[in-house]
Parts: sequence; structure tokens; C-alpha cells
Amino acid sequence: MKRLGLIGGTSWLSTVEYYTLINQGINEKLGGLNFSECMIYSFNFADIKKNIDAGDWETIFQMFQKACDALTTSGAEAIVLCAATPHHIADRLQKEIHLPILHLATATAIEIQKQGLSKVALLGTRFTMEFDFFRKKLADQGIETMIPNEEDRTYIHASIFDELGHGVFKAETKARYLSIIDGLIKDGAEGIILGCTEIPLLLKPEDIPVPSFDTVKLHTQAAIDFSLS
Repeated sequence: MKRLGLIGGTSWLSTVEYYTLINQGINEKLGGLNFSECMIYSFNFADIKKNIDAGDWETIFQMFQKACDALTTSGAEAIVLCAATPHHIADRLQKEIHLPILHLATATAIEIQKQGLSKVALLGTRFTMEFDFFRKKLADQGIETMIPNEEDRTYIHASIFDELGHGVFKAETKARYLSIIDGLIKDGAEGIILGCTEIPLLLKPEDIPVPSFDTVKLHTQAAIDFSLS
């Protein structure tokens, strides 16, 4: 089994979900008392959020590079960023470290292709929706990406940091998300990417009338496959 290096704390809720799904997936494959061999470098999310709010991605990059170096020294054989937003710096990190970074958007693009879809909508933090790190990976595979309008992007972003990241899941928040999704479908979205690790804790596949893509499940499955390869 190959050893995984998980970088988490962004938020701790999403890191717990990653750790749980990876261990469950390994056990489903191997049975018995077999679970993932992995290490977790978990940030204090307040330190990350402070730099995000300041637009200081250089400091964030340095923090993640330090985490990658620590995991590499400890014997990790691949890096898993346990949230979507940090993938904004994933390609730059990959140039600086010698371990493969298992990219969340690549895993998502593979599954969208399998389902034969060519136009999907992306939900996530403002950075995930507006920066090109996710959409570019999809475009490279011929997949068009839609994002919500400005007002809806602002609402989704705030709800992730103010509610979902704290484990708060309100019925009215879910209703607003479903209304946003309904509008995207009417505008041509063939599928919906739940591109933040906390969103699938609010919405389930049966809530959405078109195929949905839980990036956490897709990303953790890629990690499982790597670990067992």
C-alpha cells in the first residue's frame, strides 16, 4: 500500500470526511483490519482564512509548500489537498515538489466524461467558481463550465464560510442552493459539480434532478486507487 499525505484543516470538517472515505474505501477493497496508511498535516483554518481575505496567496503557497515538505520527509508518496479552494495553487506546488499531487478537478473531469456530459455548472467558494484552476482542467477535456451569477456566487461563498464550515446546515440555505441549481439547469447545465467539500453535507444526489458530482467522493476514490496501485 502506498502512503498518502493529506493536507487538511481547510476546514476540519472536510478533512474528517476525506479521512473517513479513504479509510472506508481501502477497507472495502482489502477487508479485515486493512485501512489507509496516511499522514495528515492539518492547518489552523483561521491562518488560512486570514490570508485568503487579504488576497495573500503567496503566503498560502509557502504554507502549503512547507506542509508538502513535511509530509515528503515523513514518507508520503502522494499529496492530497483535502479541499477544493487550495487547488488554486496545486499546479504551482506540483512544480516545486517531487511527489504527485492528486488533483480534484482531474478526477471530476474523468467522471463527467464517463457520463457523456459536455456542459456542467460549478458550485464552490468564490475562488473555485471564479479562478480558472478548476474550469481549465475541465476545458482541457472539452467540458464547458457554467457558474452562478454574481449575487448567487456571493451567497454561496458566504454560506460556506459562515455556516457549512461550522457544521451548520439550515433548511433555508438548502432551499436557496436548490433554487440556484434550478436556474442553472434551465440555462443548460447538464450536471452540477458540488465543488466544495462541505456542499455535499448539505445536498444529496436525490435533491438534484440532473447528475451531480461530489468532488470529495471522486477525489478520495482517486486517492484510494493510487494507494492500492
